[in-house]
Order: sequence, then structure tokens, then C-alpha cells
Amino acid sequence: MIGRREFITRILGGAAATWPLGGRAQQSATAMIGFMHSQSPDSYGGVLAAFQKSLSEAGYIDGQNLKIEHRWAYDRLDQLPVLAADLVRRRVAVIVAGGGSQSTLAAKAATSTIPIVLVTGFRLRLASWPA
Repeated sequence: MIGRREFITRILGGAAATWPLGGRAQQSATAMIGFMHSQSPDSYGGVLAAFQKSLSEAGYIDGQNLKIEHRWAYDRLDQLPVLAADLVRRRVAVIVAGGGSQSTLAAKAATSTIPIVLVTGFRLRLASWPA
């Protein structure tokens, strides 16, 4: 069984490998993760902090070599497709979707090329990975 840190590291490493070479030359080596959730940061702060801590333990620090684009629906599930589409437009390397299946389904409907990771409690599960 793969550990949480190793899984996150593999996702970020694999996603970074798919970035266009021209984009790498123009930008610093900053990975961009899209994080979307059906609730609010207040209700999900502890898990988000654990996620960021795990990333930092793997060498990815938000604001240094990683940028996390947060999108929160504040319990307005009708906003999830809009949030997912916005992350796709921002060209994130991976979408982390939390707050139930609605978030994952919205992300899957928005893209067939960006990897999607489903957050269930404190577990991350691969929801979609491009072939």
C-alpha cells in the first residue's frame, strides 16, 4: 500500500512531467494545484492544514515551489461546475476535489486531461488520471 506522502509526491511529480516544455522555460519550477471544496475554509481548515503539511514534508511549500489555487463553494453546490471550470482555465497540474462526490463529478465534467484526486476525510484517492 502506498503512503499518503509518497502518493502526493507521485501525483505532483507526474503532473509536472506533463507540463509543456515551453511553459517550464518561461516560469520557475512552481507546480500549481487546484483545490476545490463544496464547503468553506472554516469547516475544512484542519484537513487543509494537514494536506499542506504533508506537501511541505515532501518538499512542496505553498508560495515557494508550489501554488495552491483554492476554490470554495460555501455549500452552494450549483457553483461547483463554475469553480472546476475556473481551475481548468488556470491550467492547474492537478485538481484536489473535496466535500463529496459533487465536487469530483464537477471536476471530471470540466476536464478529461487534468488528474483529479478525491479527498475523503483524511484519505486521498485517485479519481481520474489521464491515459
